Amino acid sequence: MISLTLSTEHVRNTVITNEQGQIIYKTETPFKLVGVRTTTIQKIKPNDDQSHMQDQFDVLGEIEWHTFTSSKFRYGGTEVEAKKFIPKKGLLGRKRVFIGPDSRPYRWDFKSRVVVLSRDDASRTEVARFHRATLGIIGRKRKATLEVSPEVAHMMDTVLMTFIYVEKLRKDEERASRSAAA
Repeated sequence: MISLTLSTEHVRNTVITNEQGQIIYKTETPFKLVGVRTTTIQKIKPNDDQSHMQDQFDVLGEIEWHTFTSSKFRYGGTEVEAKKFIPKKGLLGRKRVFIGPDSRPYRWDFKSRVVVLSRDDASRTEVARFHRATLGIIGRKRKATLEVSPEVAHMMDTVLMTFIYVEKLRKDEERASRSAAA
């Protein structure tokens, strides 16, 4: 598995590094008291100039978050509503499905505390899983990580963009259920 480490569980404002500690992606969502918030997802740009040691980033895409209408994804010069790109599936809508760039169906499942990506076919092969950070009270301390199977490494950008979207939704659900229980 390819292990990507998040600097924080707040997926809309985090730095994502590979196993060597190199920054691969970063996300940023400026605070707004009212109005639409937009998460910008940036990807490291390959550096061919050895004398230039500062990381350069390209914008991979954006997620425009809406509360009462469908959120929007912008990437590769296109804009698509989340309800079309990654619609709800299942009785409670705790699954989100999409067609990957490889034309295969995938599905994010909202588990109790994490999200899991698998092929949406008879095999149901798991291809990515989010692990939340632990404090190390029981077991070892670890940062939040997204483990991705090498078999979907060719579509890492799509895995990452959809992960940010579904993990934010899962976290909102968790927050809402805690509030309701209080």
